[in-house]
Amino acid sequence: MSPAAQPTRILAVEDDPLLANHLQLHLQGSGYSVTLSHDGDEGLRLAESEDFDLILMDILLPGTNGLDILQRLRSHHSVPVLLMSALGDEQNRIAGFSQGADDYLPKPFSLGELSVRIEAILRRVAYERREQLPREPSGDLHFDEMDCDVVLAGTPAGLTPSEYRVLELLWRHMDEALSKPFLYQQALRRGYAQHDRSLDMHISQIRRKLQGIGYHGGRVETVWGKGYMLARLV
Repeated sequence: MSPAAQPTRILAVEDDPLLANHLQLHLQGSGYSVTLSHDGDEGLRLAESEDFDLILMDILLPGTNGLDILQRLRSHHSVPVLLMSALGDEQNRIAGFSQGADDYLPKPFSLGELSVRIEAILRRVAYERREQLPREPSGDLHFDEMDCDVVLAGTPAGLTPSEYRVLELLWRHMDEALSKPFLYQQALRRGYAQHDRSLDMHISQIRRKLQGIGYHGGRVETVWGKGYMLARLV
């Protein structure tokens, strides 16, 4: 981090005081500015009233739980969210990603792994801001870089940052089948694992949200044995 740069602001919502203290000390030692919250209601209030670059959030919280907080945030905020939870089975991971989480870290985890996940998310955010956006496609679908969303006739789709990156990459390669490993690496910025269904969940949400705003200029198709493609509809 450049000495002149403002430190990255992280909100950590964790009710275990020992873990919360370890998180704060570790992240502050890495140069981040860390705000702690120990319950869901306070965490939601802070997330909605202040500007953070990243939110770390437990799921099982006193007051409002982490998934409900995430759902509330995603209705109007694109801040990256990394969920932390002892509920690490596939069903709970899918629930987290379907609500708009950018990453999911099952407990227990090492602080080293947490740092790597945080750095990966922040790199993705910086990358998408540097990338030149595509021109407006047919059907007047507009890519809004600042909000990490697409808009049709003034109506936003409500994409999460991860969904936005996937759709943007598919749009750049219109009518070209992109493999899952390529999409994981280029859009989600992590390696592909055979049993990781997060990309499938993102695709499902993209389809639903594009349909919700009435976009008919293209369709996200599954290419069996390959991956996914955004097919232009004439």
